[in-house]
Amino acid sequence: MQNYRKMGIDYGDKRIGIALSDPLCVICSPFEVFKNISEKSSLEHIDKIIKDYNVDEVVMGLPLNMDGSEGERALIHKEFGQKIADFSNVKVHFIDERLTSAEAEEILISSGVRREKRKELIDKISAQIILQTFINNL
Repeated sequence: MQNYRKMGIDYGDKRIGIALSDPLCVICSPFEVFKNISEKSSLEHIDKIIKDYNVDEVVMGLPLNMDGSEGERALIHKEFGQKIADFSNVKVHFIDERLTSAEAEEILISSGVRREKRKELIDKISAQIILQTFINNL
């Protein structure tokens, strides 16, 4: 039986946080933060991880407004998610990412991570939270 991993993405204009599940989809771990220099390089990089780690589904955070409505940022995320789905031939899901950055920041602070280091880590921790939330609801 083939075990597939899931990938979590915290998408941003400058950085893309990436998290991966284990093959049994129980544990999610922060993977990396990728500099979002161009859409093409980001899609190619994500595709390489998808192939290298046998990912069958991607979960992207969807930045909803506090009232639950979708704004311009949500549309940008959905468009990028569709491009991942088309480019890599994987199913892409979207989940509400409101407050994930604040939650990630809280985790890092409580772990004693200094402010300078937190900025480097927050995107992949946010991706981990997005992915773990999705997996917990499977």
